[in-house]
Amino acid sequence: MVSFHVLGPLEVWAGGRPLRISGRKPRMLLATLLLDSNHLVSADLLVEVLWDRPPRSAQANLRTYTSALRSSLGARIRAEGSGYLIEVAPQDLDLLRFERLVAGRDPDSLAAALALWRGAPLADLPDHPMWARRLAPLHEVRLAAARELIAALLEQGAYGEAVALLRPLCAEHPFREDLWGQLMLALHWSGRQAEALACYTAIRRQLVAELGVEPGAGLRQVQARVLEGEPPPGAATGTVRVAEVVAPVPRQLPPDVPDFVGRVSESVALAAPVPLAVISGPPGSGKSALAVHAAHALTDRFPAGQLFLSMATTDPAELLAQALRALGATSVPDGAAERSALYRSILADRPMLVVLDDAMDASQVRPLLPGHGSSVIVTSRSKLTSLPGALQVHLEPLSRPEAEDLLRRIVGQARTAREPEAATAIVRACGYVPLAVRIAGARLAARPGWSLALFQNRLMDENRRIGELRIGDLDVRTGLDHSYRGLPMEAARALHTLGRLGGAAIPGWVVDAVLDRHLADDVSDALVDADLLRLVGTDRLGQPRFQLPDLVRCHALEQRPDPAALARVVAGWTATAELAIAKLPPTVFTLSSAAAQRWWQPPGALDMLTADPLAWFEVEHGALEDAVGLAASAGLAEQAWGLAAAMVPYLDLRCHFDTWQRTHRTALAAARVAGDRYGEAAMLRGLAQVCLYQDRYAESEEMFARARQAFRELGDMRAEATSVCGLGAVAQFRGRHPTALSHFRRALAMFDSMSDLPGAAYTRQAIGRVWLKSGDQAQAAHWLGQALRLAQELGDVHREGCVSVQLGGHHVERALEIFESLGDLHCGAYALQRLAGLQAARGELVHASTGLERALAVFRRLGDRSGQASSAELLGELYRSAGRVELASGYLSEAVALRGSLAAEGV
Repeated sequence: MVSFHVLGPLEVWAGGRPLRISGRKPRMLLATLLLDSNHLVSADLLVEVLWDRPPRSAQANLRTYTSALRSSLGARIRAEGSGYLIEVAPQDLDLLRFERLVAGRDPDSLAAALALWRGAPLADLPDHPMWARRLAPLHEVRLAAARELIAALLEQGAYGEAVALLRPLCAEHPFREDLWGQLMLALHWSGRQAEALACYTAIRRQLVAELGVEPGAGLRQVQARVLEGEPPPGAATGTVRVAEVVAPVPRQLPPDVPDFVGRVSESVALAAPVPLAVISGPPGSGKSALAVHAAHALTDRFPAGQLFLSMATTDPAELLAQALRALGATSVPDGAAERSALYRSILADRPMLVVLDDAMDASQVRPLLPGHGSSVIVTSRSKLTSLPGALQVHLEPLSRPEAEDLLRRIVGQARTAREPEAATAIVRACGYVPLAVRIAGARLAARPGWSLALFQNRLMDENRRIGELRIGDLDVRTGLDHSYRGLPMEAARALHTLGRLGGAAIPGWVVDAVLDRHLADDVSDALVDADLLRLVGTDRLGQPRFQLPDLVRCHALEQRPDPAALARVVAGWTATAELAIAKLPPTVFTLSSAAAQRWWQPPGALDMLTADPLAWFEVEHGALEDAVGLAASAGLAEQAWGLAAAMVPYLDLRCHFDTWQRTHRTALAAARVAGDRYGEAAMLRGLAQVCLYQDRYAESEEMFARARQAFRELGDMRAEATSVCGLGAVAQFRGRHPTALSHFRRALAMFDSMSDLPGAAYTRQAIGRVWLKSGDQAQAAHWLGQALRLAQELGDVHREGCVSVQLGGHHVERALEIFESLGDLHCGAYALQRLAGLQAARGELVHASTGLERALAVFRRLGDRSGQASSAELLGELYRSAGRVELASGYLSEAVALRGSLAAEGV
């Protein structure tokens, strides 16, 4: 069993022994995940915590740290979407145990909670502002728990225990007069009057010396009580009090939820009465359940009564009338202002707990705020931040373990234990929303013959999911419909389209594209305020990113789609991708759709987003792939293949071959359905290039040939020339050098006839490469020299790097520098391989073997078996010459096996 401790220096224990977590950054990573245990923490936020100035390798380093932690801690940490989470049971993390114990509020629980503190949370790690949201309230919660425990001890007459708690608290909070007063009384009532008066002298000296003020009236009054020798409570004979019942005591709280789960930190925040608390959250998040649960825990504090008002009646005057009748008013004034004044007057003498459920807005709440010692808990779909001084408690979905716990309580332990995977899938389909999970559990409880897997399958269809989540008077759709009807027209229209964009986070400009206007922040704000759109943060490009909760998205799918809005979203991705590509090194393989729609953001915004084009692509990589799928499924074939083609230079540079294949296959299918021959040819040409990189030469040659034929029939000479280049590359890698030269010369003639200099540079390099493989160094030097000069004239550093690798000698180090600066792993691996050969020839065997190991790792990752075989062979020969026969044998065997598989496939 592994336990985690953050209330003090970070510690991890396993099997009763401390588990060492080395390194400051892995410890900070673990601490950040633990502070949001069982919730997803975005990778961008983790990078911000770990680095003041993130290196380019930050995301890769983050994956390394996470993998190391996973090895130490087991499968508790997992990647999910764009972030990571750690799964921790409440009993295994002192922070969660502390919050759960404090929520219990009995003296034993409070004492156990306070005993968990070993010092300032994460005292051994550098403080980070991102932790403040979680840690800052803990100090107040700890202090409130301590004060509540001290009050209980004083009431019980346990004065010595109270003194033991108060002394360190007074040292931590040297100017808290209330704590000093309690310490004085505890000492006095335990017979230590002199010490009590010495405490007063000490705190007075501190206040005068450091703040220039005298003790307040409360502390002076405590001094007087000590001087007068006031006996402990209950020691003197009590006086008889006569009370006259003049009004009813309302007890209007609905029953507490018997299977209430989660919401530990929120319950802690509501454990002490406050003048006003607002519980907000999306439909079905359990706002009313939490309010009632918290209110029941506070009933002892408000013996005068508890009011519960349903705000579905929108007229505050009618709500005030209900409240006044409950308070025993014999006559109710006519006007709302008079009713509000009478309501406040009654509660001024009889402070009560008031729960206002499902408030629409702040104006509905204000007339019902009593003040004068009463406490009000409001639930609302909006945060009501215009109410001054309100404690804001915003509810997110439950964590996965909490949602599974709720389902288990409703359905039964045995039934969920038989199908744990189906149970997890059901709560995930419910978006971990309490109401949805409750309905799912109720439906399963009502149908004991159903397997969980059967119901899971019914929920998998997003178009019918909302309809499945209904039983009796519980219906997920009711709350969503209510929120939807309250939206402005534009916000409702935007929601229809946003629901079809998938569940990933989207940048803010997408809402602009949906509505076909810039600066649509008012619509985004309206959706966020209604909790129908979640602001998940700001990405490293400075863009706000939004996400539709799953159930809101499924609800939106029931509305009619807006094809024009969907097309504009894809057009926005295409326009921005093409602008970013224009800032990358040119590539001869770029194809584009002139007819595909473009939707442009304002020039200033575009320039800012694409200032670092690679950073933009890295942030939007997944969203771009989703957009290709969206266009294809909507029948926008030209948009689909146009965007897929626009991504190629980036995917090529960063070696994202899997994404390349998925986007092109999706767009290829769409183009074929639409009868778009040019789009089909463009996608075939792109897929052929990936096959070439992965040594699938037969597939590559067949697709290059089909693309060439189509482009020739369609009259696009440049696109045809790029396909001929592909055929030449296939022939070269198959060792058919005369055929390769024939293809490349034909392509060069075509490029020259069009004055296409980048194409001419590429084909001259390709011809030089073939001569190099053929052993004709003079011809190779001639053609490669021409290619190098042309690349330098064009400013094409990537092409310069490719040529430099083949020129060899001192050019190779320049090539490696270029590829590393561009982040091109694939070409960089070939440069490392070539450099290793030069290093081995100079006797630099350690440098050579290190470079070859790096190159081999890249080739393995990318599936380049040809590069993998040549690197393994060079490593084997290198180690054999060094006398390391066993190691050499392993690499040489790997090379032989790879070449055998290539030969068997006819490549």
